[in-house]
Amino acid sequence: MGQLHFEEHLAWQSLFAPTHHYFHINRLEDYKDMMRFPLPPHRKVVYDFVFLTEGKSVRSKGLDSFEFVANTFFFLPAYQITTHKSMSADARGFYCHFDLDLLTKNIHHKEILQDFPFLQFIGNPLVSVDEATRETILFLLQRLEKEYQKPEKPDFRLAQLYLLALMTEIKPFVVADKKVKINAASQITERYKNALEQFIYQKQKITDFAEILAVTPNHLNKCVKATTGKSAHELLDDMLLLEAKVLLKQTTLPIADVALRIGKSELSDFGRFFKQKTSFTPSEYRKMD
Repeated sequence: MGQLHFEEHLAWQSLFAPTHHYFHINRLEDYKDMMRFPLPPHRKVVYDFVFLTEGKSVRSKGLDSFEFVANTFFFLPAYQITTHKSMSADARGFYCHFDLDLLTKNIHHKEILQDFPFLQFIGNPLVSVDEATRETILFLLQRLEKEYQKPEKPDFRLAQLYLLALMTEIKPFVVADKKVKINAASQITERYKNALEQFIYQKQKITDFAEILAVTPNHLNKCVKATTGKSAHELLDDMLLLEAKVLLKQTTLPIADVALRIGKSELSDFGRFFKQKTSFTPSEYRKMD
């Protein structure tokens, strides 16, 4: 996916002028009423997180959706597709995004991602903290907010230190993904979903993904069906649809080129596929607010 060049689509950031593409933080309660949920699927070139202090929200990471509540972070790595599906009327907290370079300046890139698994492309995005740690988290978020709101340019060195301190504080609360049950079928299914998210532009056949996972197509389908209730082909279609939505909304590619990107060589085939899944034609979806 890094080979593709997408226009940066920052749903929250579009409310602000001037914008900070490198680092930004705001209070959810100040701006969430201006947002129209659900937001369309989109991909960002920055990392972001939401921390709820009250209320609840539902947000997706790739093909999986997560509901989270107060005292919980939702982290999203760059280039991952997300849909912010809902946010309760009483939701309060913080939204922050940052370029990875802000975190990794003078620090080895791989060390950061290894230390903080919630930043990884296939990591569990949720981290919940206890009441005692919540106070430390709020202090750090308020310091980040104060730095961002300075009339002059923020001190990015301070922002880096606060972000690193924040992530170090929550690291002890990282837990394994509860959605992944310890059995062979679910493990293969999770590996399949991860492969879909990483290789969807290079591989668009079940046989290709079965080869990546070193299983037969039939075994892959049985595992996916047993775990999700969907076939391997249905999950592949789900991922292709997400990619099509992102390309239609975030780029100016002609619809025929969007079709080619997701393996539909005939425009009519793409049109039927998209309308069957969404009830809209690709052009209708592109024009929707």
